[in-house]
Amino acid sequence: MKKYLIAIAIIFGATLNAQQTPAPPQSEQVAIVGATAHVGNGEVIENCTIIFVDGKITAIGADLMATTIGTMIDAKGKHVYPGFIAPAKSLGLVEVDAVRASDDQDEIGEMIPHVRSIIAYNAESKVVESMRPNGVLLGQATPQGGTISGTSSIVQFDAWNWEDAAVKTDDGIHMNWPSFFRRGRWWLGEARGFVPNKDYDEQVGKIKTFFQNSSAYGKATEKVKNLPFAAMQGLFDGSKRLYIHADGEKEMTDAVIMAKNAGVTHIVIVGGYHANKIADFLKSNNVAVLVGRTHSLPQYDDDDYDFTYKLPKLLVDAGLLVGLQNEDAANFQTRNMAFYAGQTVAQGLDKETALKLLTSNTAKILGIDDRYGTLEVGKSATLFISEGDALDMRTNKISKAYIDGRDVSLETHQTELWHRYMGKYEREKAGQ
Repeated sequence: MKKYLIAIAIIFGATLNAQQTPAPPQSEQVAIVGATAHVGNGEVIENCTIIFVDGKITAIGADLMATTIGTMIDAKGKHVYPGFIAPAKSLGLVEVDAVRASDDQDEIGEMIPHVRSIIAYNAESKVVESMRPNGVLLGQATPQGGTISGTSSIVQFDAWNWEDAAVKTDDGIHMNWPSFFRRGRWWLGEARGFVPNKDYDEQVGKIKTFFQNSSAYGKATEKVKNLPFAAMQGLFDGSKRLYIHADGEKEMTDAVIMAKNAGVTHIVIVGGYHANKIADFLKSNNVAVLVGRTHSLPQYDDDDYDFTYKLPKLLVDAGLLVGLQNEDAANFQTRNMAFYAGQTVAQGLDKETALKLLTSNTAKILGIDDRYGTLEVGKSATLFISEGDALDMRTNKISKAYIDGRDVSLETHQTELWHRYMGKYEREKAGQ
């Protein structure tokens, strides 16, 4: 009997700690009626009806007549948005930073483009699960560390395993460009503050050589299989994007010129702290920017106090294709991406333009805009219903969320604890 009780306890404990069961495929038509639809491309449709079948939007427009077939949701006074997209994050690759066994975001090696993040993606991550209640329904599982960190993949946040989660596998290669300046190591007797990186030219030279060798490998007719060089070929034929993680003017300029000279087709800057200073250069080279989070302090003493708040608007006004990311913050803070976009509205960016930083712009940058990023006929029914403005933390209260038409759970470990302790206080109020 004791053995049976132990087995039951283990099973029960595993059930409590596991993520909710992923939603089944859409089985009947769903019509959302009377909502304000924020399409994601700058358009707003009042009194909108959205109909989707088999995971795809089949009709959207004002005052459409929806049949009574299937499920009809009365959304009068509510707002519908495309699912937000979180790029350049290691979501699903690390659960607890201090627990090495749960950390698969950084592999050993400096030039490892052949390391595929998707295989390590944990679909049962509680951190991933916590994204959905704030409308973050898609993300880019991105490797970290080294010079060339590996290959990212785009996933949806309600899946049994990495195969189910995958939206676009091996979408791009991520490279950390060396810094021209670094902070002085005062404990070694170096000056405090920023000092020139004496190894910069050597580090850049190694990257150039690696790209040249990769390009030459692809042109060879007979070759022994080289996994790192083979993984790079998508950069040259346009099937993969090169994500360059860099912040300084010189670093970004050097990286883009190197990549262009190597024959890379699609280039994206991740970070881009000083991208506003070279906006014309980036625009002329068709380089998009995944700019950092707005809720952060300026990096340098002579920066404007509100520089990080207004940087996205500066880049949008310069005509760049801009998306939002928060690579430099903890994974769990990704759930606040909507509020980063809301911050840009306070700096003068139009609200629907700010929404594009999380939806259509990011989808274009990642190369998934044919299916995601906007509420349009033929695209995926990956969307959510909010009680109010989703970019305002006071009114971002999501009542329904769908991924590819599947009605996904909005319960998380945090909401379970909230229900638990609210019950405790309600009993105490009642004197029980």
